[in-house]
Amino acid sequence: MTITAYFSKMKGGAKSPPAGPLHELLWSWIGAATGIGLCAYLSSRYFEPRDLTLLIGSAGASAVLVYAAIKSPLAQPRNLVGGHVLSGLVGVACYQLFGDITWLAAAMAVSMAIIVMLATKTLHPPGGATALIAVIGGVKVHNLGFLYAFCPAGAGAVILLVVALLVNNLSKNRRYPEYWL
Repeated sequence: MTITAYFSKMKGGAKSPPAGPLHELLWSWIGAATGIGLCAYLSSRYFEPRDLTLLIGSAGASAVLVYAAIKSPLAQPRNLVGGHVLSGLVGVACYQLFGDITWLAAAMAVSMAIIVMLATKTLHPPGGATALIAVIGGVKVHNLGFLYAFCPAGAGAVILLVVALLVNNLSKNRRYPEYWL
C-alpha cells in the first residue's frame, strides 16, 4: 500500500446518517435523565455519606448507548454490566500491580480491559473508561480496591439497565434489549 493510498483511507466515503426523529430524541432524553439522575441521587443520599459513590464518568457514556443506541450490540445487558464489572476488576488489578507508574498502569488497564471484554463477549466502550478511572480516580477510588468493580461500576450499570428496561419499552417503537446473553 502506498502512503497516498494509506492517507486517502482517512477521507471516509460514506454519508453521515440522518438525525433521529423527535420521539426518539425525547425517549433518549427521558432515559438518560432518569438513569443518571437516579444514580446521582442514590449516590449523594446513600453512598457518599459512607465514603462510597455510585456515579463514575463512564456511566455517562453508558447512558448514551443504553438510551440512544439501544440496538447496538455494545448496549446490550451482557455488555453493559459485564463490561463495567470486568473492566473495573482489570483496572484495579493494574493499579495494584503498576500503580507507582501511572502511565503504565493506565495503558495496561485500558488495553487489558479491551482484551478481557473481547474475550468474554462483553465489549462496552465505557468499560475502557471504567478501567482507566480505577487507575486515575484518586484516593477514594483506590481505597475501594476490588469493591470498585461492583460498586460503583457494577451497581451503577445495573441501575442504568433497570431504567433502560423500563423507559425504552414504554414507546411502541422501541424494544430493549435485543438479547440478554
